[in-house]
Amino acid sequence: MAENRKPLLGFVGKLPSGTTLGNSGKTHCPLCMGLFKAPRLLPCLHTVCTTCLEQLEPFSVVDIRGGDSDTSSEGSLFQELKPRTLQPQIGILCPVCDAQVDLPMGGVKALTIDHLAMNDVMLESLRGEGQGLVCDLCSDREVEKRCQTCKANLCHFCCQAHRRQKKTTYHTMVDLKDLKGCSRIGKPILCPAHPAEELRLFCELCDRPVCRDCVVGEHREHPCDFTSNVIHKHGDSVRELLKGTQPHVQALEEALAQIKGTNSALQARVEAVANDVRSFSEGYIKAIEEHRDKLLQQLEDIRVQKENSLQLQKAQLEQLLEDMRTGVEFTEHLLTSGSDLEILITKGVVVERLTKLNKVEYSAHPGVTEKIAFSPKEKAGLCRGYEVYGAISTKEVDPAKCVLQGEDLYRAREKQTASFTLLCKDAAGENMGKGGDNIQVAVVPKDKKDSPVKTMVHDNKDGTYCVSYTPKDPGVYTVWVCVKERHVQIPFFALGLNTEGLAIHRDREEKAPLTPRRVSLLHVLLQRRPEDCSLRVRRHHAR
Repeated sequence: MAENRKPLLGFVGKLPSGTTLGNSGKTHCPLCMGLFKAPRLLPCLHTVCTTCLEQLEPFSVVDIRGGDSDTSSEGSLFQELKPRTLQPQIGILCPVCDAQVDLPMGGVKALTIDHLAMNDVMLESLRGEGQGLVCDLCSDREVEKRCQTCKANLCHFCCQAHRRQKKTTYHTMVDLKDLKGCSRIGKPILCPAHPAEELRLFCELCDRPVCRDCVVGEHREHPCDFTSNVIHKHGDSVRELLKGTQPHVQALEEALAQIKGTNSALQARVEAVANDVRSFSEGYIKAIEEHRDKLLQQLEDIRVQKENSLQLQKAQLEQLLEDMRTGVEFTEHLLTSGSDLEILITKGVVVERLTKLNKVEYSAHPGVTEKIAFSPKEKAGLCRGYEVYGAISTKEVDPAKCVLQGEDLYRAREKQTASFTLLCKDAAGENMGKGGDNIQVAVVPKDKKDSPVKTMVHDNKDGTYCVSYTPKDPGVYTVWVCVKERHVQIPFFALGLNTEGLAIHRDREEKAPLTPRRVSLLHVLLQRRPEDCSLRVRRHHAR
């Protein structure tokens, strides 16, 4: 096979004007942050120094494969498929993107060598007047010239020796400063199996670069051609794949831009809503504080009013007590020490005074009580435009003023739910307007006092309570309704009279005049304890 000596595309050439030679991302390791040393290309296309990769902590993974895999730069021969087995696989994580990297059999050193990064490192070194570059032959002195034929960087001593040898006498030598505008000055890529040979051929069957010795050896029967001849075909396939990938890059950039914009809008919206929350909270807090001050002022007014009332009642009682004591003491002294004539002479004045004192009306109980209640769940209207809760009330339920209402309080049907209403009032006879009182109800058969009927008390939250029960058997039942452990009195209409003096039955109205016997019966009912209510349950006949 004759070797085609066409120069490799772009191996030596000038960079376009305005192009920057490399950057830190192409020439510096992301781990050690220094210039690449033996850079390895990972499957995720990130480049890291070999020594840096060897310092990463490996981990074991289970790999299900039909044969051995190889991720090295030099590729591998196609091998016969083997049965699918579980094989232990050593891997590392990319230090840049955390992608899993499955190491080939040779470990880190079997990964792909990034020759492009090595070329960029050399270009970077050239910008520093050759600092950091050492001779490729002696590896001791700084580089001064480069042999364009051998692609080797040489120091002054090795350059003179290079020219004295017959094989290299006519090689072209170039100063390093003249190479600063070149796009590539990398070393020739040698065959890993034959280090003395340069990779110039490409095996189509194995899909890997090979050298001249490989072609006459293990790749003898394989179709091979020079890299310059096959680069167009393989380059075009890569370009087609790149064309399919670039739209994704643009789409992802647009998606990220939208996400960034949405995130900015989200932050702005969050801040706006936070300001609304703060404004609302501050306003609500001020409204609550104002309502609190009003409640405390109302409480103070109630305290002053009650104290004034108590002080006035106290002063009146003290004055009345003083008058009473004066009258009692004078009268006792008169009766014990006075003569008959003195008693008779003074009797008129004493009798008049004592009679007047005895007629003075006074209350033996305080005119006001200490009862002041705070209802935190009661609506208190609007304050600064906000709904506020909490009200102070001095009302106290008075069982003597409470009223029972409902036909089912006196008559009911067996096995049918009956109900009546309890209306709670204060001492002034006004409706309480709120619930929460301690209500106790009992419905007990008179012949079975140990088997009370189950009752349900529903608090309507407005001062009224609905009491329901279901008697099981016909008969007479006794109803007790207690508020704050005190019986509620039964109203007069419980006697079954109407304004015309007629006896009323709940299922019919009997227009019969009151006979002497009925009048006697009513007197007996009036003498009953007012808190007792007899309930008669009739047997229900289905029609």
